[in-house]
Amino acid sequence: MKAFYAGSGTDDGAPVDRPVAQIDPVPRVSIQAFCESPDLAAIVSAAISDRRMAKAHIKLNMGGAPAAVEAYKSAPTPNVVVLEAPAGRDALLEQLEQLAQYCDAGTKVVVLGKLNDIVLYRQLIARGVSEYLVTPFGVVDFVQAMSQLFSVQGAKPLGRVIAVVGAKGGVGASTVAHNLAWSLASVTEMATIIADFDLAFGTAGLDYNQDPPQGVAEAVFAPERVDAVLVDRLLSKCGDHLSLLAAPATLDRVLDFGEASFDSLVDAMRASTPWVVIDVPHQWSGWARRMLVFADEVVVIASPDLANLRNAKNLIDNVKGARLNDAPPRLVLNGVGMLKRPEIAAAEFAKAVETGPTAVIPHDAKLFGAAANNGQMIAEIEPNGKTAQVFADLASALAGRTDVRKPKRGVLEPLIARLGRKRR
Repeated sequence: MKAFYAGSGTDDGAPVDRPVAQIDPVPRVSIQAFCESPDLAAIVSAAISDRRMAKAHIKLNMGGAPAAVEAYKSAPTPNVVVLEAPAGRDALLEQLEQLAQYCDAGTKVVVLGKLNDIVLYRQLIARGVSEYLVTPFGVVDFVQAMSQLFSVQGAKPLGRVIAVVGAKGGVGASTVAHNLAWSLASVTEMATIIADFDLAFGTAGLDYNQDPPQGVAEAVFAPERVDAVLVDRLLSKCGDHLSLLAAPATLDRVLDFGEASFDSLVDAMRASTPWVVIDVPHQWSGWARRMLVFADEVVVIASPDLANLRNAKNLIDNVKGARLNDAPPRLVLNGVGMLKRPEIAAAEFAKAVETGPTAVIPHDAKLFGAAANNGQMIAEIEPNGKTAQVFADLASALAGRTDVRKPKRGVLEPLIARLGRKRR
């Protein structure tokens, strides 16, 4: 058996803690910001491209509160007005009084200021200001403030979406996704959905020994009908906390989807379920990239060879570039230690892609073959086995649990080499 571990990783493969921040997407609202300084304008501009702001319509203006007053003398106010406060307290309060004359009912006002003063804060709240952000703050702070404006007190929080994709075909990304969902449901004891988005060739139904009559296709081809009730009807029960949204796995129609074809389905799932694991097929289409960009966590599965290294590097860099305010994608090395196969060492692979592996899954053809042919998960066949523990640790890392086993720096490579010599 080869070495294994799970946990967040550094560039050289050493695991580190990484916090899990949950910020709900901002709904379809209109936001207009009026800034005075280039620094705050840059923060707002960067927030516009954040994935959680994708549904909102945002416009950035310069000129501060005076420009806002002038603009709304002859135009209706948006859902949210963001104002950069002037240096003086009296000037700010006077400008807010002027703006109040033109604000429509229901408009929320957010003030960006430099004075960290509780008296000023109370005065702003008394005048109907919804939020007061004090510098210094970053892009994520601004996005979180926009999100919290529309959070309903007492409402159930939105679930987290984990997108799993392979760096290359045949690396076992679907197998990892299915076992990860099983372990996530077991570790957290919370409702979890595994959604198979490979509509033509998906294997989730086979891996869970399920043959549901309905699944993803019914939702994707009728997005106007998608809601929590429909999603619940399409799910198949796979365990106490795990449900499957299966792919039809038929070729009776050509499956060309628009970029936003899966949006309503994903929104409905995350509104009703704490954890959603999406098995994203190995393809580079608009909707597949959108799944990766808008997911809360991205997990890239790769085997330790050159083609996987190149593809994983390209994939991770592209997703990181589109998610500047999120944690980078996680890397999982799968099938490590295959007998007589030349491999790139995990540390070298991690250094090349600039991402340490969150998990290293050993090659075990007998175990994975038996699971696939029996329609079972690894944890069902060997519940106390080391591979099952790898998936449990990976699920714990994604769930933000702190009880993930972490090896000391430098343990992985010598152990793989030593065990490899014994097998030869």
